[in-house]
Amino acid sequence: MAYDGKNRREMADRTRRKIYDSAVQLFAANDYKDVSVDSIVKLAEVAKGSFYVHFASKDALVTEIIRDQVEIVDSDYKGFIDGFSEGTSAEEMMLALIGRITDVLVDVIGCERMKVVYGAQISKDVGAEVVSDYNREIYDLFGNILGRGVESGEFSSEIPAEVLTRHFMMAIRGITYEWCIRYPDFDYKEEALRHFEILLAGIRK
Repeated sequence: MAYDGKNRREMADRTRRKIYDSAVQLFAANDYKDVSVDSIVKLAEVAKGSFYVHFASKDALVTEIIRDQVEIVDSDYKGFIDGFSEGTSAEEMMLALIGRITDVLVDVIGCERMKVVYGAQISKDVGAEVVSDYNREIYDLFGNILGRGVESGEFSSEIPAEVLTRHFMMAIRGITYEWCIRYPDFDYKEEALRHFEILLAGIRK
């Protein structure tokens, strides 16, 4: 009986993963409103009833996907920054982080999926607030780098690091939005690095 129970759990886990992966694939290529539960279960090759065993609604599934993606990319950014030596300047670390963010968004997430995320945030159809949540780890990364620059005298201390952090986050969000609306005629990485070089010049001592 215990073995049968284990088999059922494994089958349920596989079904849930098929639904989840199918939704990720569809949302990456289509607008949120154009993806239905029917299209998800059709691609996953599971019964529609199975969807509601694992997810309360399409919104709940999308919210989970977005939250998972945020955790994955933020963990990547943290690992990247942790690899720098103590002697690295704050400005160098900030520009390196911006480069890493643009690489991940271009090569891993993609412009079309970012459009979906922005659309979900604007329409508030799903719980996409996690992307702009001030408690996101990426805010801590920006804050730590900027705070490090202020403490070392590299950056001006006239503006508190937490204020700078929010404005720098608004800047990366804005340049990413610019990429989305001007794609493919916009060199996202080049423009983002140039944008942040200008911002950093403004707070450099």
